[in-house]
Amino acid sequence: MGHCFRYRFHQAVLGMALLATPVLAQESANVNWPLYTGDTSGSRYKPLGQINASNFSSLQVAWHFKTDNIGNRPEFKLEGTPIEVDGTVYVTAGSRRAVVALDAATGELLWVHGEKEGARGAAAPRQLSSRGPAYWSDGKEARILYVTPGYRLIALDAKTGQRMASFGDDGMVDLKATDDQTIRPDITTGEIGWQSAPTVVGDEVLVGSAFREGFTPTSYRNNKGSARAYDVRTGKKLWEFHTIPQKGEPGYETWLNNSADYTGNTGVWTEITADPAAGLVYLPVESPTSDFYGGKRPGNGLYGNSLVAVDLKTGTMKWFFQFIHHEIWDYDMSSPPLLMDITVGGKPIKAVAEPTKQGMLYVFDRITGKPVWPIPEKPVPKGDVPGEWYAPTQPMPSKPLPYARTGVGIDTLIDFTPALRTEALDLVKDYKMGPIYTPPVASKESRPAGSGPLGTLALGPANGGTNWPGGSFNPETHTVFVYACNACLSAYGLVKPPPGMSDLDYVEGHAGERVVMINAAGADQGADAPLARPAPPPATPQAPPPPDVPPSTIRRGLTVQGLPLVKPPYATISAIDLDSGNILWQVAHGETPDYIRTSPALKGVDLPRTGQASFNIGTLVTKDLVIAGDSALTSPPGRSRGAMLRAYDQRTGKEVGSVLMPAGQSGSPMTFMLGGKQYIMVAVSGGNYSGEYICYTLPR
Repeated sequence: MGHCFRYRFHQAVLGMALLATPVLAQESANVNWPLYTGDTSGSRYKPLGQINASNFSSLQVAWHFKTDNIGNRPEFKLEGTPIEVDGTVYVTAGSRRAVVALDAATGELLWVHGEKEGARGAAAPRQLSSRGPAYWSDGKEARILYVTPGYRLIALDAKTGQRMASFGDDGMVDLKATDDQTIRPDITTGEIGWQSAPTVVGDEVLVGSAFREGFTPTSYRNNKGSARAYDVRTGKKLWEFHTIPQKGEPGYETWLNNSADYTGNTGVWTEITADPAAGLVYLPVESPTSDFYGGKRPGNGLYGNSLVAVDLKTGTMKWFFQFIHHEIWDYDMSSPPLLMDITVGGKPIKAVAEPTKQGMLYVFDRITGKPVWPIPEKPVPKGDVPGEWYAPTQPMPSKPLPYARTGVGIDTLIDFTPALRTEALDLVKDYKMGPIYTPPVASKESRPAGSGPLGTLALGPANGGTNWPGGSFNPETHTVFVYACNACLSAYGLVKPPPGMSDLDYVEGHAGERVVMINAAGADQGADAPLARPAPPPATPQAPPPPDVPPSTIRRGLTVQGLPLVKPPYATISAIDLDSGNILWQVAHGETPDYIRTSPALKGVDLPRTGQASFNIGTLVTKDLVIAGDSALTSPPGRSRGAMLRAYDQRTGKEVGSVLMPAGQSGSPMTFMLGGKQYIMVAVSGGNYSGEYICYTLPR
């Protein structure tokens, strides 16, 4: 095991940790938030109404916690959601991914625990603070569980922050060493990790797996993803579900040419949810290697891009649904499944709903896996990339209708003025457009000579639709609330990799551009990674681009006079009634960005609120409100520069309150009640503002 350390404070601080049980308030007045999504069903819901439409705008900062010194450098991508139990808030924080315990009423630091993982932490594909810890208690003792960047599952005493010696090896389970596969090339540098929060169900703790981004893999052979359960008391592995079936397991036959033997990825990289009463766990499985080229893995490739229900006690598969056959778009399953009871046509249904990057909500009976509304297979365009294997059809829900844009066509383009639309039409001549599942193309230069296209324009892959924050729901009204990006536009092309980069025939890139290795966000920025040093000046002047490839044509930006190529709204929040399958309302979320509001090209144009293009916005549901923050800073007339935390009426979508934040929302909000007082917490970061947790409450 790599070297580790624990932050220690003097006995007075540890003494406060020992007293961090509910002496602050009567238990009856407390409402806790013990898991990333608030509960095992993924709801992000608490029926609290002390903070409501009449007073939301009066919220004040109760306390805040800056994460700069939790590690050897600040982090600017804080994605955590705090958990809170009986007066103590627990968060993962900073470039060390330490666990921090804070007094929930005052923010006072109670304890900190971190692991120094050296080379193993530096090689981790998923670094920085992660999305949070989980809490377990049997009423006698309480534990905090989290996964380190180096892929170790740690169990801590919730009162002291010390490792629980009875769990695994002195409080640690090595998730690489206990994997059913042999991690290659070795335990230290082998590519596999996890940045999400564990899910605790009874006495089991559930964990998944994640990898580098799949744009430019070094090989079509990679370590394989899985989902696992461990005993929360002992650390003993209880089961492991192979997301790529082994020979002899059901689904192996969907990998043609025995490609299941060497293909990797298919991790369960987002949050896992579970129905303990039904004894089922719901696994959203991502794409196989690689994201945009699957020529080395012909076939539909189960259980890639699937929702898989497995037995809570054994990990045995009970049912599955594959959302995408032979995935080549990076539409990997990114959202925690939502488990709610609904009534359709007078019939009660125990349902599971899955938000997606495609901007489509898939709804099933969570016991049987039967779709609540038909999900027919529909023909999709076929590509012509040499060596690729294409699925002729893909399943598309008949209900609900898509809650975000699903393809790119002329009607998608900017239309503030006829002149801007004309300019947009000229720009898109360089690209292929089409409906959802239009495949990536072999990139060709289109200007000044050549026929193109440079790439396929797509909304959703990588950052569109609904990403890792997922959705939320009100179990009383059977309504799902989901954020989506409508303007996360990219152009995906395939090029031959340069010598020594990859053994794949194609990687993501554009003709005429240098192909670069693309890592997961946060890679090489963790505390164990080497500190960046200023680059030395070049020995010789940098050569200009070749004369036949002007700089402006190496890659034409997907903007028109600095404005987004697509029209608003750039992001929305939608309310979807799962009893009827209808979208109840949809609103643009986020202030109109300053660069759009002040654009000379839009002088005299009456602009609506456009919303802000982003992929990291999660929603919180209280008794009557839907709460979510802006992703970016703005400074419209009449208020200070900042980002707004907004509240919407659940029934109508009308904005009923807002409060200023110093930076954009980067982690999903949560709420709790302590001592008869309701609090809302959210992580903010981005740009030059480093990670901070802010706790809001009403004035006394």
